[in-house]
Parts: sequence; C-alpha cells; structure tokens
Amino acid sequence: MAPSEPMIVFDDVQKRFGHNVVLSDLSFAVEPGEHVCLIGPSGSGKTTILRLLMTLEKVDGGTITVGGQGLSHMERDGKLVPADERHCREVRKRIGMVFQQFNLFPNMTVRGNLTEAPTRVLGLPADEANERAAELLELVGLSDKIDAHPTQLSGGQQQRVAIARALAMRPDVLLLDEVTSALDPELVAGVLSLLKDLGDRTDITFLCVTHEMGFARDFSHRVLMFDSGQVIEDAPPDQLFTEPTHQRTRDFLHAVIDRA
Repeated sequence: MAPSEPMIVFDDVQKRFGHNVVLSDLSFAVEPGEHVCLIGPSGSGKTTILRLLMTLEKVDGGTITVGGQGLSHMERDGKLVPADERHCREVRKRIGMVFQQFNLFPNMTVRGNLTEAPTRVLGLPADEANERAAELLELVGLSDKIDAHPTQLSGGQQQRVAIARALAMRPDVLLLDEVTSALDPELVAGVLSLLKDLGDRTDITFLCVTHEMGFARDFSHRVLMFDSGQVIEDAPPDQLFTEPTHQRTRDFLHAVIDRA
C-alpha cells in the first residue's frame, strides 16, 4: 500500500435487501491510522457497512478496497470480477471486528478464544499464539482470567476478551459495532476507556458504529452522519457536534443527547 493510499475505500457502493435499498451509491474513504465513527438513526445503513467489510454481505454495486486490495472484487484477465471466497479470506485477514454480543466461543477458555484463529488462520506456532494471548490479556487488564470460560466472566470482561481476540489477529483495521450496547451502564465507561487507550497506543485504523456520542467526540478524528444509506455530513467531531451544517444532523443530535 502506498503511503498516501487510503486504508478503506467505498466507491459507489450499493446494497439492497429485496426492494429495500440500504446503501445508495455510497462513497467515502478512511486513511491509515484514522479513527472514524459512524452515527445516525437505526436503519440508516451503518452496521451494513461493517458487514460488507467482513464479507458477511456482498455488494450489489460499486467496489470496496482495503489497503489497496479489492475486497468486493478482484482482477481476472484484466477485468474486475466479484471476489471469490479465497480472495476474500486473504484480504479479510487485515480486518478485525468486535460485535455487540461478544460472540466468544463458550466451549473454549479465554486462552482458546485468543489462540484459535491465529494458529488456524495465520499459522502461528502455538507458543507464539499463547505468548501473544498473554500480552493482550495484560493489555486489557484480564491476565488472571486466561483459563476462565466466558460464562465465568462479566459482560464487561467478555467484551474485553472479544477486543483482545480481535487484536490477536494483528489487524490493520478494527471494526467496532455498538460494542457497549449489550453492557450494563456501569460497565460502559471501562470498555470505552480501553478502546480510547488502544487508539492512542496503536496505529490501527478504527471504523466504529456507535450511539455513544461522548465516545464519538473523544475518540474519532472524523464523524460521518448517516441517513437513508448516505453520508449527509462528514466533519471533525468538534465541528459536527457543535456546529453541524445539516438540519438532519441537528435533529438527530438533539434527540440522542436529550434522551441520554
């Protein structure tokens, strides 16, 4: 990837579910190491963006590139064709995702959750994967839970393990999908503080869907406001949260901040 090349590019991306158009000619880019938060009403297409990046959904039009490599498409005989599963797997190795509901493997210990993918997908030797798991659990403050099972952990601890598991794959891009929505309110601050610390200490590119406006303001370099599958405002947080230019953004912020 050239130094000036964006890490993520959506170029005229379209996504439909039946007759419902979720994303309509969506174009935006995220630079390497940039922290971008996606905000907007439910159903505006934010989570669909993350699912397309994880190849859990396929585009209906346009292209997505990650680190200069096609994710949605690949080149064959000089032409762009839809990416096959092998190509998707290779590009997807650069992307980690933390889900709302943790999605830990309940039959595995914390150690197993952190070492399974690095050994099977990246081919890391077991001792190296174990060492990496121990380092990451220290980073998220859970060194003493390495042999626990997910059911023995609180929601906040499970989400910390999920973050460590995503980091175990050494991703260039980390996707966060409402990572605090399943947590009790008193646990939210700890997880958001951890993510802010990770953002400060690493050069990972973050793309976050969140309804936590305080986190979006403190963590992001840019905030994208979505409505009906389109970016209607794209600005630094200080600008977007204090002087939004679009009336829809003003209405949304007024509603969510009053509700909080």
